[in-house]
Amino acid sequence: MKTYHLILFTTVLFVVLFYGETPGVNLGILGIVYAVLTLFKTPEKNKTQTFYILFVTSILSSIAFAWYRDFPSLLAVVASLLLLGFKSKTRKLKTLFIVPVFVTNFFTFFCRFFSFEKWLPKFNTSGMLQKTIAIILIPAIFIIVFFCIYTYGSDHFATLFDNIEFDFNFLDFFGLAVLGFFIAFNFWNFSVDRFIYKQNHYLNNTFSVQEKPQKPSFGFMTFDLERTSGIITFLVLNIMLVFFIFTYNYEQFYEVPKTPSQLSDETHERVVSVIFSIIMAIAVIMFYFKGAFNFDKNAGILKMLAKIWVVLNAVLIFSAMAKNTEYVQLLGLTYKRLGVYAFLILSIIGLVVTFMKIRKQKTNAFLFNQMLWYFYGMILVCSYFNWGGMATQYNIRNHKGNFEFLHSLNYNDEMLEQAFPKEMKTKINDDRTESDKATFLSKILYYESIKK
Repeated sequence: MKTYHLILFTTVLFVVLFYGETPGVNLGILGIVYAVLTLFKTPEKNKTQTFYILFVTSILSSIAFAWYRDFPSLLAVVASLLLLGFKSKTRKLKTLFIVPVFVTNFFTFFCRFFSFEKWLPKFNTSGMLQKTIAIILIPAIFIIVFFCIYTYGSDHFATLFDNIEFDFNFLDFFGLAVLGFFIAFNFWNFSVDRFIYKQNHYLNNTFSVQEKPQKPSFGFMTFDLERTSGIITFLVLNIMLVFFIFTYNYEQFYEVPKTPSQLSDETHERVVSVIFSIIMAIAVIMFYFKGAFNFDKNAGILKMLAKIWVVLNAVLIFSAMAKNTEYVQLLGLTYKRLGVYAFLILSIIGLVVTFMKIRKQKTNAFLFNQMLWYFYGMILVCSYFNWGGMATQYNIRNHKGNFEFLHSLNYNDEMLEQAFPKEMKTKINDDRTESDKATFLSKILYYESIKK
């Protein structure tokens, strides 16, 4: 299929799936169709292992949205399809450029749309097609437009058609057509500017020959003096961090027990401070190991101190994770507490990647290139599993929280019906009620799987 065929087909499909419907199964179907069409459209040279993995995750993310219809699964669908489309177009361009590429294409949509010669073929129209366009299509467009104008402009003109039942919302149809075309056009017809290709080398994972010479970061400082500065910095930071870990753990585990409310506030405040500390720790390492120190034969002490700094920060993360676990054991599992685990796990991964950067003499871009995929993986993990159901199961088994607390978690209806049958008879789940009344395209498949 040509590009314009794909644009028109997926635009029509978008309107058919969403006219008179709410997002649900329809978005899952649309995502699967986009993924399959991308698979067939992509040249063989671009069908790498990464591409096939993204194809599978696009299908699974679409199914997850049809099943749950929540924000994480929506984010997974969008991220998977954008990455799949990006990798189908180019295999050499670094994935981090996906943001400027699609943002640029969104803002240049109108300019690219009116460049018809770049995406529409030149038709050799037959006599019959010419007559159809001239006699039917063009007059129909003008009639519809002026009919809408006259209807809104004159009440008497509008009353002429009161007795005619015409169950069709033109504005909804037109809005869906425009939105569907905008999505299809930017997905199938996005372009990568030469300027972006020229910047690709800045995101290489390895240093070039030109970046290896030992040059100081600042003109007023010699290379040896900068190395000494780094050694002093990491030595003092390591000593400070050891004392901080000691005081942090003492306050968390040995001070007088707090009330649940105080414990909640302190835990979240400390976790935020830990995550911010990890980000700053990685930033310090990136500053000193952005270039020549990776290859400096006299930087052994500096590298050792930096690695100790990474290990100590990992200890700090595990301390925060232990406190969050104690918090869960005391008050039960919630989405926020699961989110704390997610952020702390990403922080640990960030430190591991930073350690590998120092050890394998990688660029700072290596960190961002790797962490992008770990963030994407975390989105997939959040969207594929029923975390609300898992949290409910844990809380019921360990007698944490009352019915109202458990009911605030999502996708746990079957468990609550078994544990709290009386309460569930009087409790209304708006999402479940809406799904039961909706047509198939708007349903949430999770609620269809529950025994009525």
